[in-house]
Amino acid sequence: MVVVAAERVTFRYADVPVLRAVDLRVEPASVTVVTGTNGSGKSTLLHLLAGLATPDEGHIRRRAGARVALLPQRTSDIDALPLTVLDSVRIGRFTPGRLLRRLTRTDHAAVASAMEQLGIAHLARRRLRELSGGQRQRTLLAQTLVQDADVYLLDEPTAALDVRSRQRVHELLVERSRAGAAVVLASHDQAEVSLADRSLDLPAHA
Repeated sequence: MVVVAAERVTFRYADVPVLRAVDLRVEPASVTVVTGTNGSGKSTLLHLLAGLATPDEGHIRRRAGARVALLPQRTSDIDALPLTVLDSVRIGRFTPGRLLRRLTRTDHAAVASAMEQLGIAHLARRRLRELSGGQRQRTLLAQTLVQDADVYLLDEPTAALDVRSRQRVHELLVERSRAGAAVVLASHDQAEVSLADRSLDLPAHA
């Protein structure tokens, strides 16, 4: 069963085509990597799959009730907020429909596990703006992966990470797919392409 799909999707910015008639089918328990040069529309496609934008032509189909977690590429605005690493990761447990509630013991355990897996537990009380680029990226990855999602959409998720951290993230993403989730990455990283069950290479635009 397809969990999310793009069907002949075209999208334009100010009448300039960014995506043209793109097809993509994403199934549970799979890793899909979207490649292409800068400006080919990788980020735009992820935002469309997440429901944050609407195609000018074609359709985005999502399985009824499918939970989607998105890690965007540009998140610098969050640094202006007085959030600690722990605060930031906890936000991932406040998904739509679960905003006005207390975190449960299960939530706290999930947050602690994600922080430990990504090597940021010791940074729990640090402010986001005090972190290095790699520490910040691992925090945002933990915020994304702590969500109980059916689809994880990640835009250049390991771009700011060292080799060891990239390998750990790859292991976690593969674990999520083996547990039944669909993982979609936009990436230039050949190591991430090698993780894919399928890939989509978006053409460059003149």
